[in-house]
Amino acid sequence: METILLEHETFIRLGFFLGVFVLVALWELLAPRRTLTVPKVRRWGANLGIVVLNTLLLRLLFPMAAVGLAMVGEEKGWGLFNMFETPAWLATIIAVAALDFAIYLQHVMVHAVPVLWRLHRMHHADLDDDVTTGARFHPLEIILSMLIKLAVVMVLGPPAVAVLIFEVLLNATAMFNHGNIRIPVTIDRLLRWIVVTPDMHRVHHSVHAPLTNSNFGFNLPWWDRLFGTYCAQPPEGHIEMALGLDHFRDPQQVNGLMGMLKLPFARHIGEYAINRRW
Repeated sequence: METILLEHETFIRLGFFLGVFVLVALWELLAPRRTLTVPKVRRWGANLGIVVLNTLLLRLLFPMAAVGLAMVGEEKGWGLFNMFETPAWLATIIAVAALDFAIYLQHVMVHAVPVLWRLHRMHHADLDDDVTTGARFHPLEIILSMLIKLAVVMVLGPPAVAVLIFEVLLNATAMFNHGNIRIPVTIDRLLRWIVVTPDMHRVHHSVHAPLTNSNFGFNLPWWDRLFGTYCAQPPEGHIEMALGLDHFRDPQQVNGLMGMLKLPFARHIGEYAINRRW
């Protein structure tokens, strides 16, 4: 089974991506949480354009992705999991959680270091939050993220299947928790104990800096609760809450492909970077 999964990695990841994307997009159409402020056609064209650009860039720069590196690590005995005898099922569960924790720490880091915040703010500059926002990242941040992921895989030596499961879950939950979808409050309250929900993550996209620097989790919600970065609800409520960044409100700039690519080089940093420097 492991061999079959790994041989069809690309099709598995693409299949889950398209399946979850269509489901969340339909959910947004049938039960939207908020009214969009920018026409969907304009935003989706730019956001999906970034997805295509990033995918091609990663394929070009990293012909061996994280799953491939994990396979080499298993053969060579690299990393912690390959040094200690661990049942495959237990190693997979621990590895998925450990990789998710690494992504949480990475997310905090790109908010804390001003030069990295410059890259990450392209993600936050979106004036709306929907399924396409979950994959809207600057190419330079995508390259940095891949380097960090590869380093974590090298150190941990996780099973290759665990890395594949993690990447599928990360992509799926990123689209889900950025979705402009309505979930009953009682269900949301229960769900956010096991997964980051759209209402939980939307707080992170508030225009107000203290809220932007909360709810860093993408998949598992526990890290925010454990490390004190959890915020249950925005004070003004989800309908009235303004999204985006206060110094970038022009749709032509933040929802156009060229304007998005130039955002890291805009002069103003603002109050969002946790460790603020000018």
